[in-house]
Amino acid sequence: MFKDLPKFVFFTGKGGVGKTSLACATALSLAGSGFKVLLVSTDPASNVGQVFETEIGNKITTINNVSNLDALEINPEEAAADYRERIVGPMRGILPEEALKSIEEQLSGACTIEIAAFDEFTALLTDDVLIERYTHVIFDTAPTGHTIRMLKLPGAWSGFLQSGKGDASCLGPLAGLEKQRERYGAAVDRLSDAASTRLILVARPRQSALLEVARTSKELASIGIKNQQLAINGMMPKDTCGDPLAEALLKRDEDALAAMTAEVAALPRTLFDLRAENLVGVDALKRFAAACPEEVDTTPANKDGDHLLPTLASLVDDIERPGKGLVMFMGKGGVGKTTMAAAIATELASRGHEVLLTTTDPAAHITETLAGSQTGLTVSRIDPAEETARYHDQVMATKGKGLDAQGRAMLEEDLRSPCTEEIAVFQAFSRIIREATKHFVIMDTAPTGHTLLLLDATGSYHRDVVRHAGKAAPGKLVTPMMRLQDPEQTKILIVTLPETTPVLEASHLQDDLRRAHIEPWGWIVNSSLAAASTTQPLLQKRAASERQQIAKVEKELSKRYAVVPMQASEPVGITKLRNLCSDTNEMATA
Repeated sequence: MFKDLPKFVFFTGKGGVGKTSLACATALSLAGSGFKVLLVSTDPASNVGQVFETEIGNKITTINNVSNLDALEINPEEAAADYRERIVGPMRGILPEEALKSIEEQLSGACTIEIAAFDEFTALLTDDVLIERYTHVIFDTAPTGHTIRMLKLPGAWSGFLQSGKGDASCLGPLAGLEKQRERYGAAVDRLSDAASTRLILVARPRQSALLEVARTSKELASIGIKNQQLAINGMMPKDTCGDPLAEALLKRDEDALAAMTAEVAALPRTLFDLRAENLVGVDALKRFAAACPEEVDTTPANKDGDHLLPTLASLVDDIERPGKGLVMFMGKGGVGKTTMAAAIATELASRGHEVLLTTTDPAAHITETLAGSQTGLTVSRIDPAEETARYHDQVMATKGKGLDAQGRAMLEEDLRSPCTEEIAVFQAFSRIIREATKHFVIMDTAPTGHTLLLLDATGSYHRDVVRHAGKAAPGKLVTPMMRLQDPEQTKILIVTLPETTPVLEASHLQDDLRRAHIEPWGWIVNSSLAAASTTQPLLQKRAASERQQIAKVEKELSKRYAVVPMQASEPVGITKLRNLCSDTNEMATA
């Protein structure tokens, strides 16, 4: 797999590029060589447990039937519950119940969830007693934008705590700021130490993924993490058997590698071929780690009872019918949310509608996907830095207006808290939702786990407003959460890939949304070989394996769905995006 790995290894990259597969296979390979390994997932939508077929959770757990390998999934909700109890527990029986409830309310937002998960992350980097038990600690991280934020947080919090004026609503009144300052400082040092830390940038051989790698590499180097390596996952094998789709996919991969920036091309590089089997289970991971050949079944699939798969075009008319509204695309990173959102947005704009295409994803690449302009289509992005600056100026102009110099300085200090970003992003999210009452708003969201944290903030705001409103102005109260729950105003589209793990994760997302009383409107199964045409044995095997997952979506998960075929070239540009919404787009039976 990888050679001469240091103590700490981080796998990061765009969602859906195979970080978890590579992290799990690397951990398994090291453990098989006799090293004691701890595998840690910092992704709120972790599926490490599914890959190893072991229930893991928020405590260090031994992987079933594997020697020398333990794992831990940093579950933000569980981490937050433990964090709250550490803060509130010592005060039970001392403070009045009403005061305890007030503190718990302060610690119930998405900010606390992030801080709690981050607190565990830094503890793993700095707990020398724990670290001594392991030869290697492998981190399977959240998609790129959120990983960068996580890696920056030690420095951000260390700087914020330098003055010892942390906000109790974020850190808790008894958090022990001096101890945290020392730990966060140690985390910064460890992350930037090339002898102990390596960051492996994982990418598919796609231009968009490699452009993101270039941005990520530069940004990580700027915060001192320079020991980087490139892993290209899912390369189309050169044996195309003369199949047009396979030849096109191979050319796409080779063109993407040729177009890499000089900085990325200079990184140490490891290539991994596309595999036919789903990388779930120890046996499959061992074959992958050892690069063992797969047995490819070239027998044509049984077509009895097959039926035409619904295309993306089948959804557009129903989306258009109200003439306005919010359409949100949700799902795991790397499933194609941005492409699907851009395709629907350009099609609606071409039909004469005013459309705002926006994103909440820190690693957004909407502009690159559109690669042009369309009459009636406006593009925006909820940029955390810009929104935080806007919120800062707003607070200083209002709350800070009548304060003296000392008061304004204290307010400035409070606004330097990383928690300020949560409030600012939520306010921007709320503004975008209100826009949908006037025209179409198509929203490309961040990967699953972080979208749920944003919805958690929306829900907390909703409960707070309703509680304080009481019986005043009945029937007139409309919160962002109420708009999301109203199917007349909001359509949620879950995007997935026709593979076991992405479909399972999408079903979990649907369950989470339903618990928030938000009913998904439909599903999109993207990049399907079963909906394309191929004679190449490897691609045929992958197509056959997809049919069970597509049937599961249709029969168990959604009354309304569409299947988008694997594209021979990346769907970049207005014309190719609109073609995805055309009934003439390539379609096959499955």
